[in-house]
Amino acid sequence: MRVFYENKLREVCSAFYFPNKIQATALIYFKRFYLQWSVMEHHPKHIMLTCVYAACKIEENHVSAEELGKGISQDHQMILNYEMVVYQSLEFDLIVYAPHRPVEGFVNDMEEFCGAKDEQNQMLKDLQETARVEVDKIMLTDAPHLFPPGQLALVALRSANELHKVLDFERYLRSILTRQNSEHTISELIESLNVIDAWVRKYKFPTEKDMKHINRKLKSCWGHSSHDDSKKREKKRQKSQKSSNENQNGPSSIA
Repeated sequence: MRVFYENKLREVCSAFYFPNKIQATALIYFKRFYLQWSVMEHHPKHIMLTCVYAACKIEENHVSAEELGKGISQDHQMILNYEMVVYQSLEFDLIVYAPHRPVEGFVNDMEEFCGAKDEQNQMLKDLQETARVEVDKIMLTDAPHLFPPGQLALVALRSANELHKVLDFERYLRSILTRQNSEHTISELIESLNVIDAWVRKYKFPTEKDMKHINRKLKSCWGHSSHDDSKKREKKRQKSQKSSNENQNGPSSIA
């Protein structure tokens, strides 16, 4: 269910034409929130919308809760009700470093590395556009929790380069390590990139049939929870009433 609403989050951001950075920030908020909570405690639809709203604020692309709610036919008050819950769950650590800016930086560096002319500059622009799509795929996985933004960006660029064949990517990686005097070897870097690639390959979007099954189970669990709460309240009410009756009908005091 969490995966389903992560994709819904992307749809909301696309519907409002939000920049990729807002989408990435909202996704990280959403993922981090459910590291602490269960979907049985807070419905992902409510948290997803609140994360988008919070990301817009943090990334200084403010959209009012009313405008966001109206745009997707949802009650904006629900977004405001959950806002502080989300902030507290994130421990007010709201700065997110996404791979989009590193992608731009690496492409600029590649221009110098290749000594790019006009034709190759266009190829690098195409490479960058494809890499942005790859970044969006990576952000849906758990890799952003485990690897730094620079490595996520390199994986996206490597995948894009397999399509566009702009440069010898391993040679470029070696040049990065040499210029940075990095303690890491090329084999260690490539191994990390391969692990991130594996996260992307094994990512699986739930089918409509899967979602219906999950929704039924979730509603059933919520139903049981509500039923149990009602039983507890009724039992408490009966106990209170019984105690009150006993006090009223108790033995009178002896003069």
